[in-house]
Parts: sequence; C-alpha cells; structure tokens
Amino acid sequence: MEISGSAFSSGLSTVQSGQRRIDQAASDIASSSVNRNSDAADTADNLVQLNVGKVEAQAGAKVIETSDEVLGTLIDIRA
Repeated sequence: MEISGSAFSSGLSTVQSGQRRIDQAASDIASSSVNRNSDAADTADNLVQLNVGKVEAQAGAKVIETSDEVLGTLIDIRA
C-alpha cells in the first residue's frame, strides 16, 4: 500500500508543479500584453511554458489515476 500512496503523492506534486508553471506563464503573458514592451521571443517562451505546464499536469493526473486503479486492484485482491 505504501507504493500506491507514494505514487499518489508524486502525481499530486506533479499536478501542482504543472499548475504553478501554467499560472506563472499566464501571468507573464498577461503582463506583457498590458506593458507592450516584451518581444515575440518572450511571448513564444511563455506559450511553450504554458503548454509544458499543461502536459506536466496531465501526466501527474495520469499517475494519480493509475495509482487509484492499483489501489483498487489491491483492495479487490485482499477482499
């Protein structure tokens, strides 16, 4: 059971990390739009970071989902 709990924690941490990356990139994009003093490379980098955060959060969610399935299987086996 410890393995499943550890996987769940790891997945949750990854989702949170992805969310922080998304929040930061979105904030940078919004502030550059208001200031109008950023270049296209900064905006492109922020868009890439936005996508990386999305993929990171999706991967963490998949880890959580798989952890839940494994835990369910272990409970079914023990019952």
